[in-house]
Amino acid sequence: MSETSLKARGAAVPSADANRWKALVFIALAQLMVVLDATIVNIALPSAQQDLGISDGNRQWVVTAYALAFGGLLLFGGRIADLWGRKRAFVTGLAGFAAASALGGAATTGAMMFGARALQGVFGALLAPAALSLLAVMFTDAKERAKAFGIYGAIAGGGGAVGLILGGFLTEYLDWRWTFFVNVPFAVVAAAGAYFVIREPEGGRNRSPLDIPGVILSTLGLVALVYGFTRAESDGWGDGVTVSMFIASAVLLTAFALVESRVKAPLLPLRVVTDRNRGGIYLSLGLAIIGMFGLFLFLTYYLQVVKGYSPVKTGFAFLPMVAGMITGSTQIGTRLMTRVPARLLMGPGFLVAGLGMLLLTQLEIGSSYLALLLPAMVLLGLGMGTAFMPAMSLATQGVEPRDAGVASAMVNTSQQVGGAIGTALLNTIAASAQTSYIKDHIAGAAAKPQQQLVHLQGMVHGYSAAIWFAVGILGLASLIAFTFVNAGRPDLTAVISGDGDGVEDEVPVPVVAH
Repeated sequence: MSETSLKARGAAVPSADANRWKALVFIALAQLMVVLDATIVNIALPSAQQDLGISDGNRQWVVTAYALAFGGLLLFGGRIADLWGRKRAFVTGLAGFAAASALGGAATTGAMMFGARALQGVFGALLAPAALSLLAVMFTDAKERAKAFGIYGAIAGGGGAVGLILGGFLTEYLDWRWTFFVNVPFAVVAAAGAYFVIREPEGGRNRSPLDIPGVILSTLGLVALVYGFTRAESDGWGDGVTVSMFIASAVLLTAFALVESRVKAPLLPLRVVTDRNRGGIYLSLGLAIIGMFGLFLFLTYYLQVVKGYSPVKTGFAFLPMVAGMITGSTQIGTRLMTRVPARLLMGPGFLVAGLGMLLLTQLEIGSSYLALLLPAMVLLGLGMGTAFMPAMSLATQGVEPRDAGVASAMVNTSQQVGGAIGTALLNTIAASAQTSYIKDHIAGAAAKPQQQLVHLQGMVHGYSAAIWFAVGILGLASLIAFTFVNAGRPDLTAVISGDGDGVEDEVPVPVVAH
C-alpha cells in the first residue's frame, strides 16, 4: 500500500529517518561483533586454556559464563532499552562490551577470564535487543524494511562462520588474546557512529515502572534453563544438579508467566508472545538455531580432527555457508518479502536447510569436501538466510514502539536459548552414539592404527547420528512456520507510526515480512 493510499485512509504515515541507512551500518557492525563473539572464542579456547592454566573441568565456563549472562538478562536488557531509549542502551552496551573484551584479552587467571566473559554477556544483553529494535522503529517502509532486515539477517546468520575464520587467523598468526581485543575497535567505531547518526523516533519509550519480580523470575528461570543444558552436556541428563536446574527453571518461568499476567507494567507483556505470528516465529527460530549450533561445532571438529585442517582452513571451509546465507537473506528474502507471505519464505527456507543437513548424515571419514560438504553448506546457508530474514522483521512488526525492545529481546532469547539447547542436546546424542559404536567395534581392532581408525569412525558415526536429529528439528521448525506464521491475517503486517501509536488495526499492509 502506498503512502498516498495510507493518507487517503486517514492513517498516520511514519516519517522516515534521513540517517537510517548510515545508522544501519553501525547497527550491523555491532550485531557482527556480538555474533562473532559466540564462535571466535571457541577456536582460541585451547590456547587460552593452556596459557591461563584452566582445568578441563572448568574450561566450559569460558563459553557458559557468556551464555548464562547473555541468555538470562536479554529480557531485562530489552526492557531497559524501552525505558532508557534504544540509542542510549545501544551506546552503553557497546562501551561496556568493549571494556569487558579488553579485560578478557588482558586476563592473567581463569577467574578473570570467566568474569570478563560474564560481563560481555551482560552488556551484550543490553546491546542486542537495542540494535534490533532500533531497526524496527527506524525502517517503517515495507520495501526499505525488507532490505534493512535482509542485511541484518545475513549478518546474524553468517557472522558465526566469519568468527571461525577470524578466530583461526588471530589464533594462528597473532595470539588468542586478539580474539578479545578485536572487539574494541568494532565497538568504538559502532558507538561513535551511532552516537552521531542515530535519531530515535519520538514517543517510543515505555516509561512505566520496572517490573522487579518479573526481572528476577525471568533472569533466574532462563539462567537455570541454560545452565541445565550446559550441565547435561558435561555431566549427563540424569545428574542431580541437571535435573534440579530443569525443575527450578520450569517453576520459575511458570511463576514469571503468572506474574506477567497480573502486574500493571509487565517486563514481558503477554501480548508480545501470544500473537500467533510472533509466537510461531520465536518457536521456529529457536528450533532452527538448535539444529545450526550443534552443526557448527561438529563440522569444526570433523574438519580439524578427522580431516586435519588448520584453524584458518577450517574457517574458510565455512565460507560457502556464509555466501549462501547472504544470498538467501539479501537476494531471495528481500526480493520476495514484499510479494509473498512470510510463511512461504520461512517454511521452505527451513526445509531447504533440512535438505542440506540430510546430506550431512552421509558423513564418513573419507567424505569429499567438494562432493558432500560444499553442496550441503550451500543449501544450509540459502535455506537459513531465506528463513531468517522474514523472521527477524516480522518478530518486531506490528508491536507498539514501547514494546519494540522486549519483542527484539525475545528474538535474541530464542536464539541464545536455542544455541545452548542445541549444543548440549546434539553433543550428548553424538557422544553416546560414539561411545556405543567404539564399544561394539574396538574388540576387532588389535593393532594401534586400527584402534585409532575405530575411534575416528566412532566420532563420525556420532556426528551423523546427531545430525539426523537436527534434520527432524528443522522439519519441525518448518511445520511450525507453515502452521502459525501469518495465520489469522494471512498477508497483512502492521505499520508502526512515528509518534509511538501502533496503527495495526487501521492500516493493513501487504506483508513482505521481514
